[in-house]
Formats: sequence, structure tokens, C-alpha cells
Amino acid sequence: MSTPTRKRRWLTICAITASAALVAIPAGAAPGPGSSPFGARALAQLAAEHTQSVEGFAPKATADGGDDGNEAEEIAEGAAQYAEARTAPGVVAPGAYGAAWRSLTGLSRTGGNWRNITDLPYNSDDPRYRDYDSNSSGGSGNVTGRMAAMAADDDGYVYAGSAGGGVWRSHTGGGHWKPISDQLPTQSTGALALDGAGRLWLGTGEATTNADAYLGSGVYVLSDPHHGTFSTRSRVGGKELESTTIHQLRFGGGKVWAATSEGVWSHSTKQLSGAWKLEFAPNPEYLPGGSRAKEPSAVYKNIANDIAIDPKDPSKVVLAVGWRSGDDYNGFYTKVNGTWTRITSGLGDLPDDVDGVGNVTFARSADGSRYYAIDQSPEQMETNPDTGLEGIYVSKSGSPTGPWTKIADYQGLAASGSALTDSGYMPGIQAWYNQFLTVDPSDPQHVYAGLEEVYESKDGGSTWSTVGPYWNFGFDCWSIDPAKQTGDCNQTSHSDQHGVAIGSHHGKSYVYVGNDGGVYKRPVNGSQDSSGHATDWTSLNDGTIDTLQYYSVGVGKDLAHGGVSVTGGLQDNGQSILRSNDKVMGSNFGGDGGDTLTDPANGCNIAEEYVYLAIQVTQNCAVNDGSWTADPGKITSYNVAPADNDTGEARFIAPLAADMKNSSTWVAGGRHVWVQTHGYAIRSGSEWTSVHDFGAGRTATAVAASGGKVYAGWCGPCDIKGFARGISVGNADGTGWHDITLPADGTVPNRYLSGFAIDPKNADHVYLAVNGFSRHWTEGPGAGVGHVFESKDGGTTWTDVSANLPDVPTDSAVVTPNGGLAVATDLGVVYRAPDRTTWQRVGDLPAVAVLQLKLGPDGSTLYAATHGRGIYSIKVRSLG
Repeated sequence: MSTPTRKRRWLTICAITASAALVAIPAGAAPGPGSSPFGARALAQLAAEHTQSVEGFAPKATADGGDDGNEAEEIAEGAAQYAEARTAPGVVAPGAYGAAWRSLTGLSRTGGNWRNITDLPYNSDDPRYRDYDSNSSGGSGNVTGRMAAMAADDDGYVYAGSAGGGVWRSHTGGGHWKPISDQLPTQSTGALALDGAGRLWLGTGEATTNADAYLGSGVYVLSDPHHGTFSTRSRVGGKELESTTIHQLRFGGGKVWAATSEGVWSHSTKQLSGAWKLEFAPNPEYLPGGSRAKEPSAVYKNIANDIAIDPKDPSKVVLAVGWRSGDDYNGFYTKVNGTWTRITSGLGDLPDDVDGVGNVTFARSADGSRYYAIDQSPEQMETNPDTGLEGIYVSKSGSPTGPWTKIADYQGLAASGSALTDSGYMPGIQAWYNQFLTVDPSDPQHVYAGLEEVYESKDGGSTWSTVGPYWNFGFDCWSIDPAKQTGDCNQTSHSDQHGVAIGSHHGKSYVYVGNDGGVYKRPVNGSQDSSGHATDWTSLNDGTIDTLQYYSVGVGKDLAHGGVSVTGGLQDNGQSILRSNDKVMGSNFGGDGGDTLTDPANGCNIAEEYVYLAIQVTQNCAVNDGSWTADPGKITSYNVAPADNDTGEARFIAPLAADMKNSSTWVAGGRHVWVQTHGYAIRSGSEWTSVHDFGAGRTATAVAASGGKVYAGWCGPCDIKGFARGISVGNADGTGWHDITLPADGTVPNRYLSGFAIDPKNADHVYLAVNGFSRHWTEGPGAGVGHVFESKDGGTTWTDVSANLPDVPTDSAVVTPNGGLAVATDLGVVYRAPDRTTWQRVGDLPAVAVLQLKLGPDGSTLYAATHGRGIYSIKVRSLG
């Protein structure tokens, strides 16, 4: 097999592995990367492991939380870990984030203002980075962060609701975006909808049930969406929908219906005050306040996915209810004699058994003559190694009660020009996560469906075309030629589809799709090539919309151009690189980007984690024209993963750090604490040395080092079943390692330890950031109180210095050169000035999670990696 072919195979194999992240999202949690990576690390061992496991694919975690070597299960496990950090040791009560936001906004503010440094186009096909491990030439063009919902009108206005960066508006048919929800206490979007009066409705809380889907604060309405912005005053009803996720908003009979993670609710569209009405919850004892509300399984016992309303009789409603992995309440419900009753017959081809109904999306034609549906099947996901899709269906009566006819299955979609067929998977492998459906308002037989790819039918489902293939790798038209974006292929949309809308601009109709790469459009009646692939996609990610979901940030001097080079690892969008003279940001690695190290003295020396300590290193920014296709010796990045990557004994996003006093000494954490002293010249995983073994069942959550002294936090077990945590301290040369005895009085809470910040003047002076919520919100043993702790004796004793810091998950901390302390939280950044005991809010970031803080090379600038609004910087001197 030739090198180029092997690369494309690996890319595709690794691209769709997160097919079933089956771990429930706990109430109050703000969980992490459960979606598949777009693109993938071309790491031989990952490809080999996955190839070996394809035949035995079983997309469900084992009972003990482990895995059987299947990569899909491993990524499912990784999806759970982001949630564990925010919920352990127990279950978080609803309202925790809302209370934290109110507390944060009540703090006084530091001086200075944040500067968004990633507010420019991010080209995933940048021809400068045709590195062996990048996705450049795949065809997605300019990208941004995940879009969960779309809406559009006939006046050229388009609305994009992002997973973690709020709602954005364009008045030009896409592009020139402005944020319109920054004043809300959540930036997580679940649903967007325009009603007949032209009002824009926003359901907060992303409902894709993936791991980094944050909870919401309810439903909001904007009466003048062309000019207005959302505010807390525009919330509909009371607190009933706080701390839920909202999958869909539908209208009928003078009401708005909401399909949520806590059942189906309704509210008058005329009188917006007053409480929401709970229409149906299949297991009300698991709702907040119910007798079983604090059980871990409560979070998926009342999931509603969509609502279908009969256009001829709005009193006739069908609810699609059920957890993606199956439960005895899954199914379709309608009212019989005033009581919601599961439909057990008469639907035609649409399943009526609990095993056949999972995540469902409905779409109705404008004339009421057709209803369409996508159904993901728990049984398919459990037993079929290729897909979780049950099918796409049509009700030709226009009634949601059917009878329904199947018009597509995964084999048919695979034969329609899909890019997935060479991977060992099929369309719908992530149908629990990827779904949209819409009907052309002018033609009831013209349908767009979104799964991993975008599909189009112009004849009511008799035939389909893959107009938005996953990517162009594997097609005959593909070429890595840097003179062309993607060889002779046309641009495609990014993978993993979530939102769709049809609208008009200057009298021409367009379909707008939202996916893991942002927003794309094409004419509703666009053109296709001979393979059925669209020839007319346009990326609308022009740089004015920045919803990039970073896990990490790295900063180093840009020796070639002056200034600095800024990099960071992203959900589903690889590794970005921004050099000081760039007008367009490039991507030099593909897949999910995890932790990042950048040499402060040379910003082209970069180490990036994919997952499970799968670390790649480059010493030239991974600049490559693709010549490795002819000469493998011209590869510019190298796999240097330590052994815990091979054994699966590292966390999905595992910790990686350089010694503060010696950038050539690195520390990485899995079951072991690993050290290597070759810096960016490392070329093999064998160059790591294990200096400490936490023991079986334990794994590192945070590492830091200064002057050879190493701090390492661990958990094990890491879920709520016996959660335990601890700290080990030792030296990089392997001497002096010991476990810190943490007092039983809860001085350091029994919660996830997320980061250390070492005083650069004294390695024995260290701060500890603790994730999760305090015991006021967390039902679990030893939850304790506080989020920031200080030790002046090398970790032997700790003091709670949280003071007035809001009770919110805390992710990272940095000691500033003046002796201040900056802390990243799930709702922004706080700062404690030198010799002060209280905290201030830094700047005016919206309610977005900040997962990592780093100082620039000279210590004068603080950089924040947000999970939804890109990377920001602020001058340290302005903080006071």
C-alpha cells in the first residue's frame, strides 16, 4: 500500500470512532469531547489497533468502565471523563451553573480588556501545512467551532447557534457575523426557531448528548431578531427549564413546544410570562425534586428528542422520546383519551418497539403534505458494527401518526457517493450525535438530511446524493497538490451535521448547514458532479465568527517574523497555528487537539497531544508542501507517545507540561508519571522514562514541574463509583517520590484535581485548582468546599484560598510574574492580586468555559483557551 493511500486510510479509520459515547451527562455537568474527531492523527499504532478491532465492534462501555481494546469504546470512555471532572464524586444538582454565573457577575473587575486573537479565518486546508498528520486538502476550507442549530429568513438574515460560543447573526446571507447572546448566563445552544411572527426563539443547552454539551438556562425569545440582542429579560416562563438541554422547539396550536432532557414542555406563544407546562415526562420520579432525582441514571430517564404536530389538527401531537442507548420508555407517544400513551402499532415502517427508537428528528413540508423523520436505533448501535441508523422515513399522509414508509437506510446512503465506505463504517455510525432534517419550502419532495455527511433527495427519498461528503480523501479527484485546495475535488462541508435552515438572500434560496466545522451554505437547488457531490458549497466561517473550542494553548516566539506564534488543540478541528504575520490561521495537525506544548524560545517547536498521550512533535511548525507523498523521509512531525498510550492507561485528554526552568524536560501523566529530557528533539516514545507509578486503576489528571520538582494529581476510580483522588510529589530524575497524605477533614475536597500553578520563585510554593462543585450542589462523599488551595511546603499541607471565588468548576491556574494568581473556570477567568485575599473577574468574557491559561514568552501577556470563543489575550500589567 502506498504512503498516500495509507494516510487516507488512517485518516478515515480514525475519523469516525466515537460512534457511541454512552455515558450519561450528569445534571449540572459541563462535559468534553464525545464527538468524533474530524480528521485524525496518522498514527500507525492507532490505525492498527482500530483495524484489529473493527470486526469485534461493540459500541458500549463495559460494566466496570473499562474497554476491550476497541478504539470506539475508548473514545466513548473519553467522552465520560470530561463529565467526571465536573461531577465527581457524585451527582450535581440543577441550577449550579446559574448560581455560579450570578456570583461571577457580582465580582468587581480588574483593569484591562481581553483581545480575541483568533478572530480571523482558520483554513483547515491551508496549503502551507500539508503535513503527514494534518487534514489539509480534505476540502472543508475555513472552519470554526461546532454549530448546534441554524435559522434563516427570506430577508438575508441567518442565525447560527454554537455549542459553546452563543448565537450569531448575519445580515448578508452568511458572513459578517455579530454575536447576539453574550449577555445570557449560558452560551450553549440547543435549538433555534423562527415563528410565524418573525420572532427568533432560542433553546439553550446543547442536546446532542455528547460529552462537551453544556446545560442551559431556559428558552429566550427575540421579537426583533434583525436588530436586537438576547437578554435575561427575554426569557420565556420561569425557572422550569433551567439546567436542561433543549433539542427542539416546535410551534402549533398557539403554543411553543420544547423537547428537553427533562421531558416535553409547552408554553403560550402569546403570553410569555407564567410557568412552562410539563406535558409529558415518562419517568417523573427522576425529575428534580422527584424521589429518584439524585440517582446517576436520572439524567437520561426523561430525554425527549422531537415533537411532531399534525398540520391539519394541532391538537394531534406525536412525541419522540428516548435515550440513545435504549431504555424501556423509548418510543413514540400520543394522547389517547387525554393520556400520553406509547404508540405500539400502526406506524408502518417506523419502529414502534423500545429497541428501535432512539434519537429522532422530524421535518414537515411547508404545504403539510409530507412528514419526514430520521430514527437512530439503540439496537442498531448495540449490534451493528457499521451504523446506528435505523432509517429515514416519510409519512405521505402528512400526519405524524403515519403510516410511515422507509425511504433510506445506511446501505442506500453509502451507495450515494458517501466518503465513509472505505473506512469500515457506514452512514449513521454517529446518528445519536449527528442529525438534521429539513424540507424545501417550495417542494415537499426535496429533502436535506444530515448525519456525518449531508444528503439530498429531490424525489421524496427514492434516490439520494451525498452532496456534502465527509471529506475528499479517498476520491479519485483528490490530490495533495498545494497549488489546489483539494486536488480536482470541489469543496465539501465539514463533517458531523447538527443544524439546518433554508432561507433567501437577494431572492435566491440557500440551504445553511451547521456542523462541527461551523456554517456552510449552497443554493437549495445547487449543482452536483457525476458522483453526486455538490460543486457549490461556500464556507461562511469568514473569521468574524469565532466559536472555536480549544482545550489548550501554547505560545512561543516567532523567530521568522517577530512577535509570537500561538497554537492550540481543538475539538474536532485539529491544531491551529497563528504566526505573527498571518492573515489566515492554518491547521498543521488534524483530529481532536488535546494538550499543547510550545517552546517559548521558538514557536515552531510544538508538541501536541491527540488523545491518550498520543503526542506528536514538530520543529518547523509542521510546514510541509506534501512532498512526503513521494518521499516519506520528508515527514515533518513525529510520534513520540509514551507507553501509557499503548496500554490505554492515560486519560482521553491527558496532562502534559514542560519544566518551568528547563523547557527540554517534559512531564506527561497516565498511570505513570513520564519524563523525557530531549525537549523538542525527541523522536521516539522510547525516550520517555517512568519516574512514578500511581498503581493500577489510577491515572494522572494534572502535572507540573519547576527546577526538577514534579507535582502530579491523580484519580482512581475516576467516576462516581468510589471516586478517589490524590497528589504525588517527586523529582524528575525519579528520586523522592511519595504520595501526599491529604487530611480526612476535607481540607482538599474529594473532587477532580485539574491543575497546579507553581510559584516561579519557589518550587515548594504551589497552588491547586479543583474542579467540580462544592457540597452545596454535589451529592457525593467528601465533595467539600473550595476550588483553589495553596501549599507553601511542597504539598505537605494545604490551605483553602478560594474566599469569594464563585462555586464553579476550576480548570487551570497561573502565577503571574508580579505574584498574582489567575484562575480559569467554566465561566471565565478570575484573578487575585498580590497580597490580596479576594478575587476579581477578569474582563468581560461571556459565559464561556476557559480550559487553560498560559503566559507568553516574556510573561507580559496572559493567554486563555476558551471552549467556544477562541483564544484571548490580556496584558498582565492591566490586571492590577
